[in-house]
Order: sequence, then C-alpha cells, then structure tokens
Amino acid sequence: MRAVVCQNAELRVEVLPEPEPGAGHALIKVLRCGICGSDLHMRHHCDAMKAMNARLGYDRLPGAADPVVFGHEICGEVLDYGPGSQRRIKPGTRVVAPPAVRHGAEVDLAGLSPRTTGGYAERMLLDELMLMPVPNGLSADMAALAEPMAVAWHAVRRAEVKRKDVAVVIGCGPVGLGVIAVLKARGVGRVIAADFSPGRRALAKACGADVVIDPREHSPYASWEEYGWLTSFDRALNMVVEVREKLGKLPLPWWAAWRLAEGLGAMPARPVVFECVGVPGVLGQIIAGAPLFSRIVVVGVCMQEDRIEPAIAIQKEVELRFVFGQTPLEYRDALHMIAEGKLNCAPMVTGVVGLDGVEGAFTALGDAEAHAKILIDPSQPGAAIARPGG
Repeated sequence: MRAVVCQNAELRVEVLPEPEPGAGHALIKVLRCGICGSDLHMRHHCDAMKAMNARLGYDRLPGAADPVVFGHEICGEVLDYGPGSQRRIKPGTRVVAPPAVRHGAEVDLAGLSPRTTGGYAERMLLDELMLMPVPNGLSADMAALAEPMAVAWHAVRRAEVKRKDVAVVIGCGPVGLGVIAVLKARGVGRVIAADFSPGRRALAKACGADVVIDPREHSPYASWEEYGWLTSFDRALNMVVEVREKLGKLPLPWWAAWRLAEGLGAMPARPVVFECVGVPGVLGQIIAGAPLFSRIVVVGVCMQEDRIEPAIAIQKEVELRFVFGQTPLEYRDALHMIAEGKLNCAPMVTGVVGLDGVEGAFTALGDAEAHAKILIDPSQPGAAIARPGG
C-alpha cells in the first residue's frame, strides 16, 4: 500500500507492506484523515516529544530516526478483522475511532507510533473496540472532524462554561475554531474571538463567533470593563467595602447575608478565556491582561518551556485549567453533534489533498490566510490541494 512516511523530518511517499490485523484489530480503508497541528510539530520535534512523554510514563512515541506514518483524525471503511475478533460492525461500514490500538498489554496511538501506522496511508489498523459507525449519512470530510471536535468538546466541558458567560477565544486556528463552534452549540450567548489573521477571523465568524478582534487594532483585553468585569485590584478592594456597606443596611446580620449570597453562587462577573495558540508568552499575556477571577482554559499545546508570573495570577485569583485529548464518550458525542447539524464546523475544512500532496499541504498550513484544516484523501491523485467538496 502507499503511505506517507516521516523520518528525520523528511516526508516521502513509499510503498509499505499491507497491515496485518491481529486479534481485536480492524483493517480499515482510509477515506479521509485530517492533518493535525501535532503532526506538524512531530515532524521536527519527535525526539523532544518522545523524551517528554517518557517522563510521563509513556515510552512508545517515535523518535526522529523512526519511520512513522502520521494521522489520527480518521474516517474509514471496515475491510476485515483479525483472528479472534468480535466483528460486531460489518465490513463495508464507514467508521471513525479514537486512535488507541491495543497490542497485548500495550496501547499504541495510531499515527503517533513507530509500530502502528496512521491515516496518511491507503489502509491502517484500528482497535475494533473503539470503532464508531458514521451516522446519518455524514460525509467522510465531516466525519474526519470528529476527533478534533471531540478535543474542543472536552475543553469546553472542562471549562464548565455557562450560557450566560462571555467566552473569549485567543487564537483562531483549528483548535480555536473548534472551541468556537462547540461554545455556540452549547448555547453560549457571547463569544469573542481574537486573531491577527484576517482569514482566520473570517473563519471564526463563520463558525459562530459574535465578535472578532484584530489584536493589532483592538486588544481583546481593552474592553473588559464594558462587561462589568473587575480589571484592577484597587477596584476589587472598593467593591469589597461597598458590598459590606450595603449588606450592613439589611435587616439581618451582614455575615448571614454574605454567606447566603455565596451559597447562591454570587460572585463578580468574569469571562472564561480559552488559550488556543500554544506559543510561548501567550499564556503570560492572558494572565496579565485578564480581569480578576477569570477562568483561563489552556487548550493550545505549547511544546516549549514558558514563563508566567504567579504573583499576578494569585493576586487576581485567576483560575488555570489545562486540558488535553478527549474520552471515547466525548468522541461519540462530537460525532453525533456533527451528524445532527449541531456543530457548525464545516468552515474549518479549507482543502483536500492526496498522498502525493501531503508535503505541500504541510507547507500550505503555515499560511494562516490560506488554510486552517486540510484533509487527506488517499484515493485522490496528484499533489494539488482541492477545495472541500470539489
């Protein structure tokens, strides 16, 4: 079979042996596979990622010298199963799946493993336990978005954002666009999105953002006060004294009234800010600019060391939450939300390319004005990037 192999940061199309499914494995014909930002990073930083994950107790990521076939945002068709498999989903069924694939007691991440190839190939193996049939005649293009949208769904769930909250999304690449789409599907009434790229701001608007901001012209941190958020420690001190004074005029002890208000969830208004850039310095800028009591959810994966000033976050009582990946349930939920038209994620897909065009697609994704999410169609001939649906 044909596949795109990455080795020592070079991408090349090779003919590889056909994957042989073992017990519990399904042989899949790849229909679409998304190019993920983690693939772009792994191309040049395999060794650093391997070393970091080894510190976390997972030692099966590839090194730079290992030939690896990327691709974990997958939609495919079941062709066959390995011996001893349960075969609950019939061959010919279109499926998606989280990329966890068992090999005995070990679990590989397909597309991030020197042993288990990913979706930059004509065929691959997935774990039959993880397979989910594609519902409602959903297109392969949209089904392949189940994985990145599940990541966004996980981030928004972990943020515990409410409909009445104002959400601020910093960075409108694929991660930020997914978060915007999920926030609007969740019913959040006001979503503010910020990005330097006009093209990505347009995509953010298409995915449902209510306000889009060019940080060169208008800082997303400059308008906090118009939403009633506290922007200074001095203002917070004044508010404490003012509240104490008002409660002292009520016909019950002020401390009882304060305790009652706390029990009812009363607190100063604050935004939920999603950091979706993953570049050193951005988190520190958000902490410095965010209103007091903000909840900051870090979704963008910064691969380098970074610095923040904890004292600023402490004095503001900023809440930091870091999120990663998704659960199988969140994956299924995202798939069905896409199929039911609840997630407006179609604008994210800006191109489709065949295996011969993957290296060019990696380059094209460096231009924020041209592309957000490019999908691979292994059956597509040539190296040209086609428009989705074209």
